[in-house]
Amino acid sequence: MSYDKAAPTTSSDLDALILRYGYVALGIIIWFSFFFNIWSVPLFDLDEGAFSEATREMLRSGDYITTYLGGELRFDKPILIYWLQALSVKAFGLNEFALRLPSALAATAWVGLLYAFAKSLYDRKIALLAALFMASSLQISIIAKAAIADALLNLCIAAAMFSIYLYFRNRRKLWLYLAYTAMAFGVLTKGPVAVMIPLVVTFIYCAIKRDLGFWIKSVLDPLGIAIFVLIAGPWYWMEYKAQGMKFIEGFFLKHNLARFENSFEGHSGSLFYYIPVIIIGTIPFSGLLFAAIKEINAWFKDDRILFLTLWFCFVFLFFSFSGTKLPHYVIYGYTPLFILMALAFEKIRSPLWIVLPLLFLMVLLLFLPEIAHALLPKIKDEFARELIAASKTLFSWRWKMEISTLLVALLIIWKMRQGLITKAWFTALIALLLINGTVLPTYAALVQQPVKDAAIFARKHHLDVVMWGLNMPSFMVYSEKIVPRRTPKQGEIVVTKITKLKEIAKYQPIFKKYGIVIVRIDRMRDGKSSMHKENP
Repeated sequence: MSYDKAAPTTSSDLDALILRYGYVALGIIIWFSFFFNIWSVPLFDLDEGAFSEATREMLRSGDYITTYLGGELRFDKPILIYWLQALSVKAFGLNEFALRLPSALAATAWVGLLYAFAKSLYDRKIALLAALFMASSLQISIIAKAAIADALLNLCIAAAMFSIYLYFRNRRKLWLYLAYTAMAFGVLTKGPVAVMIPLVVTFIYCAIKRDLGFWIKSVLDPLGIAIFVLIAGPWYWMEYKAQGMKFIEGFFLKHNLARFENSFEGHSGSLFYYIPVIIIGTIPFSGLLFAAIKEINAWFKDDRILFLTLWFCFVFLFFSFSGTKLPHYVIYGYTPLFILMALAFEKIRSPLWIVLPLLFLMVLLLFLPEIAHALLPKIKDEFARELIAASKTLFSWRWKMEISTLLVALLIIWKMRQGLITKAWFTALIALLLINGTVLPTYAALVQQPVKDAAIFARKHHLDVVMWGLNMPSFMVYSEKIVPRRTPKQGEIVVTKITKLKEIAKYQPIFKKYGIVIVRIDRMRDGKSSMHKENP
């Protein structure tokens, strides 16, 4: 791959090599970010477990219109990600790889679109850097291989926004219809947000450019609207016909409108909630985020940068004022941010911008076990205390050795006589080995592997269990059966947290791993024997 729009300005032969073979260099990063270990790390609750169990129940019931979780209606998200997961499970079986593969492929396409768009706006160097920063960032790496809807949604939003800008630039109707297509698939993935972001950002952009007439004509384009309705409409109509007002109230009112107006399921935060989220979420290249902010005076002087800035700023501000705040909401605005960071990369001279954020994270992780145990007396959550106390075997010499090795490698990269592109690429690789090779597997072994092992034990021994004091849908995925969540009755077998055992007067232990236990109830303590369904 040759760098055909400008000669690489670098003092390093490795920089030139990375630019020349950019697809290979980017492919390696994508593999370690989106695909490495997706088959071996257990599903994470709540979200991965919920999506995966809804897909399993879809395949079991044969109902491909309405989704259920634990046998009950689930209106959280539309249907597209469940269809894709179901196809993957049919092809590869019910396992982590199959459930996560659609997200990993969507994220790969997302990076590919970012590369192509940035190349069309600037050049191959900017495109490669933007794609590198995106593929290796902490939050993107996590959601890219999670069995949830967000990687697919971000692909749809990015495709819509890229197509709209290209349509504004060259006025070819093909780009407009591709934007409508992308928004339609986005609406099938997560709902109105896939239309709201392109609609509002382009309105502001056209208002600034004093071209609102063109915006109105684009929004009201008959063929575009027809494409949108033909793609997104059938499922929404069939779901409404199947569930009536329960669908309207559950999906549109509860899981869309109410999420903005109120704090949903306790997910709230201040107006500054997303500032630390972005700083942490863009690790290892958070330093470039600050470098980009330094260029804020230039953000509105160029149509390309204006569009990218409006995209990011609208998402950041909208969700900052939303009643419900979750870390992944702001990712809808990350795509343009990576291009701005790539532009800022051109102006930095010190490798500290590149390596310092990851260096701080590695030092923190290196001493995390000691920090956690030092804070143990101040932690009020009994279950968290139990997990920290049980974590000594996992966060042991191997944890220290792996992080120390990567830390030494990072320091070597810092001091090596190579260009900044080389240092950025190796920093990205080290970050991904740290997160996906050490941190996620170790954390999963502590909090999710016990749930998986308990479920497999229950399935192997044909146990009918009740889930009590837990909301871990992955247990149902691995046990391959619906498990009721309620207070248990005498004689029943229950899967629960170890901290719930104090509420049982007498029980027979069946399974225990870290904080998860399966026991048979002989007698509950007074006031704990009535059967009722637990709140989610």
